[in-house]
Amino acid sequence: RTHDTFTLQYSAPAVKKSRLFYGSLEEKERQRITMETASSATTGSDALKAGIRAGNINISSGETMEMEERVSERQLEALAEFERRRRARQITVSTDDAEVKAGLRALGEPITLFGEGPADRRERLRSVLSVVGPDDEERAKRSRDECLQTWYHEGPASLKEARLWLARYSLPRSMRRLEAARALKEVAEATKTIRQQELHKSLRNLNNFCSQIGDDRPISFCHFSPDSKMLATASWSGLCKLWSVPDCALIRTLRGHNTNVGAVAFRPQAGVSLDRSDVSLASCAADGTVKLWNLESDEPVADIEGHSDRVSRVSWHPSGRFLGTTW
Repeated sequence: RTHDTFTLQYSAPAVKKSRLFYGSLEEKERQRITMETASSATTGSDALKAGIRAGNINISSGETMEMEERVSERQLEALAEFERRRRARQITVSTDDAEVKAGLRALGEPITLFGEGPADRRERLRSVLSVVGPDDEERAKRSRDECLQTWYHEGPASLKEARLWLARYSLPRSMRRLEAARALKEVAEATKTIRQQELHKSLRNLNNFCSQIGDDRPISFCHFSPDSKMLATASWSGLCKLWSVPDCALIRTLRGHNTNVGAVAFRPQAGVSLDRSDVSLASCAADGTVKLWNLESDEPVADIEGHSDRVSRVSWHPSGRFLGTTW
């Protein structure tokens, strides 16, 4: 102190600065959780433990849930779905649609769904096989193999005789057809082209010769007689009618069906070598009835039984000896 005044000096308290840490605490937290997991008696999947130790599974700081709680049910379902898809990719499914249907039937699944195509059916079978166990898959495979086995049953003697007769009738005709095909193959290409052009020219000149109202209900089928002098029509009214060609005059109305007639067909020799009293036509209807007709009566001469449901078509064998029906 050298003067009347004095100076007080003091130091202000030091302010504590906050420390900023840069980086992630994930590694420290992972080490802490790993140590807790090792000392804990809880059990968990080995894959999850290995994932935590390898750092492939991120654990947020402050999380103290047990391992079973960390693996949610949604994650388990996702893992199961991934495994199922992996198995599905390794399963080989046949491209034969019949085999695919047999496999679905063996597994108790519907063989087809509404709007489902062959490709969709294959994928559905692959998906089902990826879920079922190996025993079910083996059973489905055995069922498919059984469907591919060839089996026979003994038919009646009349069936054998009919097949032998058909073979003796058809083989000579087939030989003549093949000979005609070979002869046509030798024809020059220019000649074939000229014939085809002439045919197209004649077809372009076709005109409507005549027209006739055949019935009150829709006409479902028509068929020319072998001699081209008559036309048979079938209608939903249950009536079959015979018309003359070419003037379309009504010859006879055949009454016998009680529901929609699907088809009517002339026998190959009708009007040519058969008598008018012989069976010359066949017709079928939606109630499963098949009737035979001659050219003299408007009533059927015989009924063919055997169908319990709709018969849509009838057709004669070229020999006129056999009649085929289908539904």
